[in-house]
Amino acid sequence: MEQIIARIASAAGISEDLAMTAVKIILNFLAKEAPEDKMNMLVNALGAQKLMDQAAEAGNSGGGLLGGLMGAMGGMGGIGGAMAALNQLTSEGLSMGEVQTVATELISAAKENADESLVDDVVNSVPALSQIL
Repeated sequence: MEQIIARIASAAGISEDLAMTAVKIILNFLAKEAPEDKMNMLVNALGAQKLMDQAAEAGNSGGGLLGGLMGAMGGMGGIGGAMAALNQLTSEGLSMGEVQTVATELISAAKENADESLVDDVVNSVPALSQIL
């Protein structure tokens, strides 16, 4: 996972710490919105279980009032969750371009480390993901 984080940081022009935070936020969002069995396979293929555990321990609920309200809206194809995740990402200091680069690189790395159809299934199961990509 460290290599993936370094790759994402380099592509987005951000620090590795910020890249790790962004990946945690995105994976946490996907864990809430995508089918659990497929997310578990994806997390294992990426070697990201430690990141997921850290996100769970931290509660990773942040995102301020707007993030909390949008997160509470969940459902609706994950639109509220996507807005909450996007709010968290921008609150961490990422621009929209950086968010898109992080997400795109994460998906590319996932396709290199897991079955491409698994990654496509996860991405396609969360229609609101298109707001980030």
